[in-house]
Amino acid sequence: MAIFTAAMEPGVDAGAKQVSPERYKRMERRFVLFLVLSFAILLGYSALMQRLNPPKPQQQAAARKEREQPSAKKPKAEIPVEKPRDKPAPEIKAAIEPEPEQPEQWVTLGSADHKDPFRMLVTLTTKGAALARIELNDPRYCDIDERYGYLGHLASMSDHEGNGCLVRFVGRGTPAAEAGLKPGDVLKAIDASPVSGPKSLEAVLRGTRPGQKVQLSIVRDGKPSTLTAKLRRRPLDVVRPEGDDPLSMLLTLQRFDDLRIDHQEKEEEKEDAAAAENNGRKDAIRPRHEAVSRELDGLKLRTANWRLVESDQLYATFSRKLPEMGLEITKTYRLIVVPEQSMADKNYPAYHLEFEVEIRNIGNQSHEVAYRLDGPNGLPTEGKWYAYKVSRNWGGSGLRDFIISFDGGTPGMINATAVADGDVPPPWPDESLSFIGVDAQYFSAVLIPHRKNRAEAWFEELTPICVGKVDPKQKNWANTSCRLTSVPTTLEPNGPPLRHIMKLFAGPKRPSLLANKEYRLDELVYYGWPIFAAVAVPLTKLLHVLYAVTFNYGLAIILLTVLIRGCMFPLSRKQVIGAQKMQQLQPEIKKIQEQHKKNPEARTKAQQELFRKHNYNPLSGCLPIFIQMPVFIGLYRALMVDIELRDAPLLSNAIRWCSNLAAPDMLFDWSGFMPAWVNDGQGIFGLGPYFNLLPILTIVLFIAQQKMFMPPPTDEQSAMQQKIMQYMMIFMGLLFFKVASGLCIYFIASSLWGLGERQFLPKAAPVAAAAETRAQAKAHARQTAAKTKKS
Repeated sequence: MAIFTAAMEPGVDAGAKQVSPERYKRMERRFVLFLVLSFAILLGYSALMQRLNPPKPQQQAAARKEREQPSAKKPKAEIPVEKPRDKPAPEIKAAIEPEPEQPEQWVTLGSADHKDPFRMLVTLTTKGAALARIELNDPRYCDIDERYGYLGHLASMSDHEGNGCLVRFVGRGTPAAEAGLKPGDVLKAIDASPVSGPKSLEAVLRGTRPGQKVQLSIVRDGKPSTLTAKLRRRPLDVVRPEGDDPLSMLLTLQRFDDLRIDHQEKEEEKEDAAAAENNGRKDAIRPRHEAVSRELDGLKLRTANWRLVESDQLYATFSRKLPEMGLEITKTYRLIVVPEQSMADKNYPAYHLEFEVEIRNIGNQSHEVAYRLDGPNGLPTEGKWYAYKVSRNWGGSGLRDFIISFDGGTPGMINATAVADGDVPPPWPDESLSFIGVDAQYFSAVLIPHRKNRAEAWFEELTPICVGKVDPKQKNWANTSCRLTSVPTTLEPNGPPLRHIMKLFAGPKRPSLLANKEYRLDELVYYGWPIFAAVAVPLTKLLHVLYAVTFNYGLAIILLTVLIRGCMFPLSRKQVIGAQKMQQLQPEIKKIQEQHKKNPEARTKAQQELFRKHNYNPLSGCLPIFIQMPVFIGLYRALMVDIELRDAPLLSNAIRWCSNLAAPDMLFDWSGFMPAWVNDGQGIFGLGPYFNLLPILTIVLFIAQQKMFMPPPTDEQSAMQQKIMQYMMIFMGLLFFKVASGLCIYFIASSLWGLGERQFLPKAAPVAAAAETRAQAKAHARQTAAKTKKS
């Protein structure tokens, strides 16, 4: 730095100002010390000022109390944050009759039977007019974590336990519907196991298996009866209720004239930040989970029961009147029917709902209105102890990440951990929004605006949200969703309503399906950087071709290995011959090392001359490894991304072991006797709740290959290197323990091929024998020369 400064001074010769190296180092250390001390002084000053001038707690409490308990002089619906400037406070519309209290009702659309002309079974509730669950009926998309018998969802898990489980709804095509179960029945027992409520029902079903026939003891209209149901494998829930978290597609008013939710939120965030600074906290202020469900005072659009206007198997319409505001809000869900001629087309675009929201002014004054809509949540967290999702950014990915795209461009992603921490950018404006939603590993649930003019702006703000409480240890699979805030719109009395229609896609990330012009979601399938995709995509297509021949992806992976290793046989043979030649040259190399101990340059030249003389290239042995690396990376990415490999068994889905090539093989469950830090699957020592056999076999074969191919050590250094390699294999065993079984099958097949291939290649002569032969040759030459001289 001193040299640079001297060179930059005008009229000064840089050579005259040259600083000695010792002085240069001292100046560098002083400069670093100056920076550290300056930074420490600034931090100390900030902390001292915060403690000397803290915000007054009494003022904070008074402000919070004033918001939560508004003055009696103000209307009930007014938030005392911003005074109206142009319009008076909204008047109460006494002429509009209030909505009568509605009981909670459940509605199902579609069917769980793949033979019906639907792709999903949808469950809706009048509470908040919310979407509770979406179940896919394709037999290829089943739950891979819960493998017990499936009867069908019959009630809310929040129902109380009592004398039986009250059946609130029965989805078409479920085993319960096929058995004849109806809403209003009380399920008393399954076989000999009593049922007291929804949780008890689930506990009993956990002891069953798919394909099992069970007797349902019920009470219908006060009379006992018995039904027979044949259980099936549980279908995958793309959207589902998750604990006490709010359901999907909940809506409320963001703005009504001068009343706005975000004003109150900002004030509370300021107070929270001030309180955090007062307490000496340095971490970011995270949004409280209660704030997600906040509404304008007096509104209960998210929690009250809406009126079910009409419904059938294809659609359901919910309505809620707001007499105090002179508004009526309507939400409609419509399911897509698959034409009979397209039933066999797995790419027919029927994996979505049409969602329509309409706000109408039924009063006698104009109002400026904006709504706030929360998107889908509760996406699957399958394989959370081993799953790894390809990330679109350097921050890694979660199991349920926020995703957004504008104008058909490359999507932006915010991982679940960042959303859980509140580490998100400012809200996006609506600039030709293409889609927004949540992206899981193999499935997605996104909202697609259905508008004629793509340039038309519907939304003022688009942002990710975290639904419900966040477990600090489980941020990676936090329940993520999206929030859409509409642009404020002025509604005239009995004038045209505010109406928006969106498609809610909830289905598999199959490229041919996503590329359909109905969706244009092909960007959801992401293999990583282009260099990875260039290998993974062709390899995935090759696997599909091999599957079409074998009808088994395990056999397809083995065939892929045979093809690759067969093509590499000439290189493998050259590698083995090179290793043998290197083994034979070891005495000469050792001799060169002894002759040029103090001259590395001469030693290197001598070794190169030796290799050139014997036509040996040390790097030739690395070529097979470099060729196999793209295959390894491509297969790894294919298992992480390709939906066809998910739930593909090696033998059969009827057994747990190796029933999913995209997951560990799971030979047996050891969670009952292993500690929690092992079972949770977090970190290198978090091995998960199952013992996996294939990674152990993979490492054993690696060690066998190492002993077979590696030449015996010729000195202490090479012996130490080989010993380190053996310990590295143990470390690799920990890394491989949660690797997908399909990848282990590739390594096992490749290792067995290598071991078998070695039997057909020539054996190398021992080093000691080779060295002895040359010594004997030299001795024989000396003896011959001596005899010649005597004669």
